[in-house]
Amino acid sequence: ALRREVVEETGLDVAVGRLVGTVERTGPDGTTYAINDHECAVHGGELRAGDDASDVGWFSPAELLALDTAPHLVDSLAGWGVLTNPR
Repeated sequence: ALRREVVEETGLDVAVGRLVGTVERTGPDGTTYAINDHECAVHGGELRAGDDASDVGWFSPAELLALDTAPHLVDSLAGWGVLTNPR
């Protein structure tokens, strides 16, 4: 299911790896969602923005800091050890 969702949202065909972390976020209607983040290796496809995103791209850790990302995203990735030297 995760692999299919990644293709749908990004256009990329991936091999799903280990779970690196989970966060909970509250949606606009008050529902709490658990979001599981996995390592993935790209095997094909062409990167594109899904219907809920205005843009998409590949970024270095330094470039990521300058972007308007979801709250706590950078801190979570750094805490899980998958984003090195973010600051």
